[in-house]
Amino acid sequence: MKLGLQLGYWSAQPPQGVGELVAAAEDAGFDAIFTAEAWGSDAFTPLAWWGRETSRVRLGTSIVQMSGRTPASIAMHALTLDHLTGGRVVLGMGVSGPQVVEGWYGVPFSKPLARTREVVSIIRQVLAREAPVTNAGPHHPLPYDGPGAVGLGKPLKPIVHPLRADLPIWLGAEGPKNVAQTAEIADGWIPIFYTPKSAGMYQPWLDEGFARPGARRTRADFEIAATCHLQIVENAEQKQQVIDGMKPFVSLYMGGMGAKEQNFHHQVFTRMGYGELADEVQELYLSGEKDKATALIPDELVDDMHIIGTPGEVRERVAQWEETGVTTLLLSCRSAAEVRQIAELLA
Repeated sequence: MKLGLQLGYWSAQPPQGVGELVAAAEDAGFDAIFTAEAWGSDAFTPLAWWGRETSRVRLGTSIVQMSGRTPASIAMHALTLDHLTGGRVVLGMGVSGPQVVEGWYGVPFSKPLARTREVVSIIRQVLAREAPVTNAGPHHPLPYDGPGAVGLGKPLKPIVHPLRADLPIWLGAEGPKNVAQTAEIADGWIPIFYTPKSAGMYQPWLDEGFARPGARRTRADFEIAATCHLQIVENAEQKQQVIDGMKPFVSLYMGGMGAKEQNFHHQVFTRMGYGELADEVQELYLSGEKDKATALIPDELVDDMHIIGTPGEVRERVAQWEETGVTTLLLSCRSAAEVRQIAELLA
C-alpha cells in the first residue's frame, strides 16, 4: 500500500509550511500529493504551484468538482499539467452536492450519475485525441445546440497532443449506484469515510461495477485511495486528546455539510450503522448547537475513521486498512517531521 499526502482545500487563508510538507513527502518516499477544492481555493493551482518543486511523486486532485468546469476545460487542465510534470497527474473528480452545485456554481444538480458518465466520456475523448470530440448526451452536448446556440459550434480535437491517453481518472463516490459506476468507468475510487469496519459494505457495489460489460478495470488493477488522519502518540492520554480534536470534523460532515434533505455524508454514516446518531447530530448542528452535536460523536467512530495510536498500534491499523483493498492511504500531516516519522515507521 502506497502513501499519499492529502493537502485538502484551504480554510480562511492559504496554509503555511506546505512547501516543506511536500518536500518531505517527496524525500521520504510518499507516492503522491493530493489537493482538493470546496467553494474557495481550487484544486489545480496549488497542485501546480507546490508540485513544481517535485520530480517523482504523483500529483492528484481529490477531488475536482465536475460542475465547476466544463468537461473539456477539466481535460485541458489535466493534459497541460500532465505535460508539465512528465506524466504524473491523477485526475480525481466528483459531483459534490446540491448546495454547492446549485448555490455556488449555479447549475442543476439532477442526474449526477448520468452527468458523471458524460464528463468521463468527454475527457477520455480529449485525451485519446482520435477524433473531434462530440457528445450526444443531454447534460454536456458537444457541439452545443440548446437554447441560445447560434448553430456554429464545431467538433474539435485538442491542439496539444496529450502526453497520455490513459491518464488515470479516479472518482469520488459514496452511494451504491455511484460506487458501482465508478468501478465500471474509472481507474480508481476516492471514498470518503472508508474504514476497515465499513469496507465490507462496499465490496458488492464494487463487484457489480467490475462485472458490467465493458468495465475498464478489474479488482486486480483498480486503485482505492482512502483518506484518513494518521497520528503517532505515546500513550492513551495523548490518543484521547487527538480523538477529541477530530470530533468537530466528524460532526461537521455528519450534520452540517449539505442540506438536511440531501446530505450524502449523512447517508454514509447511516449506512455505517449510525443512523439515529447522525439524525440527532444533524438536528443539533443545523440548529446552531455545534458543541452539543460534537459531544455526541463516540470515540470508537473516530478511532475507526482514523489511525491514531502508538507505533505498534499504528502499524497494526495500517495493515488492517491494506487488507480491505486500499491501495493508497491519503494522509493529512501537520509537519515535515511528522511526514518523515510516518514514512520511517511504515517503511
